[in-house]
Amino acid sequence: MGKKRSHGWRRHHVSYKVIVVGGGLIGSSTAYYLAKFGAEVTLVDAKDIASGTSGACDRAIMLQSKKPGPTLDLAIQSASVYETLEEELEADLEYNKAGGMIVIETEEELKAMEEMVERQQKAGIGVRLISGEEARERQPALSKNIIASTWWDQDAECNPLHVSFAYANAARRLGAELKLRSPVTGFLREKDRIVGVQLNNEKVYADAVVLAMGVWTPLLLEQLDIELPITPRRGQILVTEQLDKVMHGNVLSAAYIANKLRRNQGKQAEDPYGIGLAIGQTHSGQLLIGGSRQFAGYETDTDPEVTRKIAEVAVRAFPMLANVRIIRTFTGLRPYTPDGMPVLGPVPGMEGIFVAAGHEGDGIALAPISGKVMANVACGEDPGIDIRPFSMDRFQEPVTPKGK
Repeated sequence: MGKKRSHGWRRHHVSYKVIVVGGGLIGSSTAYYLAKFGAEVTLVDAKDIASGTSGACDRAIMLQSKKPGPTLDLAIQSASVYETLEEELEADLEYNKAGGMIVIETEEELKAMEEMVERQQKAGIGVRLISGEEARERQPALSKNIIASTWWDQDAECNPLHVSFAYANAARRLGAELKLRSPVTGFLREKDRIVGVQLNNEKVYADAVVLAMGVWTPLLLEQLDIELPITPRRGQILVTEQLDKVMHGNVLSAAYIANKLRRNQGKQAEDPYGIGLAIGQTHSGQLLIGGSRQFAGYETDTDPEVTRKIAEVAVRAFPMLANVRIIRTFTGLRPYTPDGMPVLGPVPGMEGIFVAAGHEGDGIALAPISGKVMANVACGEDPGIDIRPFSMDRFQEPVTPKGK
């Protein structure tokens, strides 16, 4: 996706109209790259920019936590975009490449992480195992009960709210129209082609419609009798009072990784809350402490039992947190797919409509590359990568209009 292709596209698609539904990380990124490449873009959201999952998550851009394969390959490309994104979007994204670690408490976890590190190294990620002592040198507040850790200096972090707003504002500067507090109530359809969307009191026509609504994407597709297996996976985060600098980069636990990779919903019976540690510090000094993984529908209330369990795990890894105040908690809904990979591409059996959703906990890391890919795909251009692993029709049950 070099400059030559982009300039050619700008001339070719100067009058090409695209509606992007969803103002989170993925939708705002897609709108920006569409506008940058010359399409006429309308970004629509029922509420506001980053009002859903993108405004209820942590800050991590971690590669070492990704399973080798198509998703990790995407994340590697996306990470390189982040390095110059503040300059490109002319915004402070609170981007910081401070490294990351996955802490290990038991010999059983150590064995699993040794295998994971070996796989990551074969995939080109230079993560390595370090001793508990070296881990405490990098994170002095770590418990002496941590026997080992992974470490990679290329992991980074950002503020997902800032990223979402920066993409949306940059898209607007390039001519995109933002229609906020404008829920899509239906599609405008001509036979097997989508030609626009119906808002509350307005019809908006386009050559292509991109659905980037995270966990809410399947609900809208139901209007077309199309099933998309994206399920909400609730995660809860604790927010502390402001502290002096105590965290250096992002820290996950081996249990967090195990829960992330546990695909079968039935397996959660052994731990219905999916508790594992994910912790990082904001620029203002507050700690964001997660996390949990629950299949609880679209319920976003916080659960006091989950709050307690997350706090216990955090204090076990960082004993100094026992004396730190939690000032609030919040939940977000990760868009889970059965194979843990996002859906990027056209909707089978229906022209003019595309999906960019299902990133689960990888939305921050994958936002830039997802937007670039979808901008190409929506305009019928070469996406620059093989998107077949991310297609909707990869799922066992055919994802096509019923009755066709």
